[in-house]
Amino acid sequence: MKKTLNIAMVLFVSLLISCGGKEEKKKAGFSYEKKTSTEQKLEKVESVPASKKIDLANKGIGPITSINLPPKIDQTMATHGADVFKKMCTACHRPDKKFIGPAPKNILSRRSPEWIMNMILNPNEMVQKDPLAKALLIEFNGSPMANQNLSEEDARAVLEYFRTLK
Repeated sequence: MKKTLNIAMVLFVSLLISCGGKEEKKKAGFSYEKKTSTEQKLEKVESVPASKKIDLANKGIGPITSINLPPKIDQTMATHGADVFKKMCTACHRPDKKFIGPAPKNILSRRSPEWIMNMILNPNEMVQKDPLAKALLIEFNGSPMANQNLSEEDARAVLEYFRTLK
């Protein structure tokens, strides 16, 4: 009886030792825990698409370093810009909605005039070196903006047309 009791005690102790003290590591992945409002706000801030980001300080990369836009829109230039836009840009852009490329409506509230002109005149280098242009390329499924080889006058007319799109 004493021998049986000793064997049972050894088995019981070994069972306790083998089952106890085991610590499971938490796996990364799906969780049922609710996110705090701060975490949700951070996710929203990080998920703003490049086409919606506001960056008026970036002048882009290209020949245009400074533009002084008069307060009044030049209607003749804007009409010419609308014609150029319709001929050269509507394959990928719609004035007021996202298409293959971003919509130019209200673009001057998000981009500097210099950046817009440099993107029109120098899209290849902009996509390679400008962080905002790179982000737009990613957002629009890697569809690069084609260089239409516009003159500075035509690009300026298109910019004037963009000023009318509100």
